[in-house]
Amino acid sequence: MSFASEFKEFAMKGNVVDLAVGVIIGGAFGKIVSSFVGDVIMPILGKAIGGVNFTDLVISLGMAPDGKTPVLVKYGVFLQSIFDFLIIALAIFMAIRSLNKLKKPDPAAPPPPPPRSEVLLEEIRNLLAKR
Repeated sequence: MSFASEFKEFAMKGNVVDLAVGVIIGGAFGKIVSSFVGDVIMPILGKAIGGVNFTDLVISLGMAPDGKTPVLVKYGVFLQSIFDFLIIALAIFMAIRSLNKLKKPDPAAPPPPPPRSEVLLEEIRNLLAKR
């Protein structure tokens, strides 16, 4: 089998195509959620706690060796990324939960047969009850 035909067979498998579609949609969804968090949620949250802009929350560690640029720990941007993650995780959880509810439940499996010793004991009991 040639490399090209082997690659084509691999790429056309259902799981690979589904994964590729999921990654593309996930990337686009991540951008939407990041915009929602950065442009809608964070300004409202910042206003509610006293007019704080989370992207401006930094800790200065001094100046870089060149003496011109400050070295900053941007923990506000980190907090915003945490909110992004939490909202994306919640949205994915809700989507998976909804999909699981749409799936048909598996039919109940019949109970396993009783052990042979139990069957024999029932037969003995029934024989004794007839006497």
